[in-house]
Amino acid sequence: MLRRPLGRTGLQVSEIGFGAASWWGKPQFSETEAVRLVHAALDGGVTLFDTGASYSGGQAEPRLGRALKGRDTSNLVVATKAGTFARGRRIGRDFSPAAIVASAERSLRNLGLESLPLLQLHGPALDEFTDDLRDALAGLKARGLVRALGVNSFDPAVIDHAIGLADFEVVMVDYNVLRPEREPLIARAAAAGKGVLAGMPLAMGHTGGRVANIQAPRDLWYAARGLLRHRREVRDGARFGFLNHLPRMTGAQAALAYVLVNRDVACAVAGTTRLRHLAENLAASGMVLPAETLAAIRVRQA
Repeated sequence: MLRRPLGRTGLQVSEIGFGAASWWGKPQFSETEAVRLVHAALDGGVTLFDTGASYSGGQAEPRLGRALKGRDTSNLVVATKAGTFARGRRIGRDFSPAAIVASAERSLRNLGLESLPLLQLHGPALDEFTDDLRDALAGLKARGLVRALGVNSFDPAVIDHAIGLADFEVVMVDYNVLRPEREPLIARAAAAGKGVLAGMPLAMGHTGGRVANIQAPRDLWYAARGLLRHRREVRDGARFGFLNHLPRMTGAQAALAYVLVNRDVACAVAGTTRLRHLAENLAASGMVLPAETLAAIRVRQA
């Protein structure tokens, strides 16, 4: 597994990360299988694990903590998020300084860590970057509870704002073959010394027709989510179906290779609930996307 620097944080991360979220963290998915996936990722060289306080109904963080128990975490970048929380089947929001500090302290307990390598604000609005909040985040760093701070948002205006703030060293954006418009934003972030994490690098599987490939209850759950929340991606993903018919790499590997062609991206974070998919993703590290494939992608993005 190749590694890349995470901006100017001083941290090195595997260029493929593990997303500990969604179905992976839900009680309906076997904890034995979930732990096995984390251990396989560790054994495959993954050093970045991304989760959040609100993920999987609040179950993802503690499950990741249990999966990492007994393993050497000294060289891992375990990234979590604050500002959102599980409220039954809904997601609540609270970016008050007290709530963010409490969330970080709770995340430490859930994950079994003494310090969070990376804490990200999860989808903040522009008016929530208050001086009081930034002071509270600085306090977490001063106490040694957090090493690096970041912002995860799919709103370019929010990421642009974070790029201009010295407090935040990392940004996480939705970047994949369906989101080429993120490239100027990523370039600005890297020029400012920010580490860039690519979320949704597989475009939620929509380039491979995931909504039509139902093999288990988890697939039905992902398909329903795609049709309800991401209809644009389902529609646009059909244009990139050719990626699943390349001679030397799978569609998922081509999608990851596309993201990692961009040297301003430190890590592509992908989640999975299948060991064979994990092995496929990890094998994408170091793969070179053929020039003709990249050209074909650009034509379809135009």
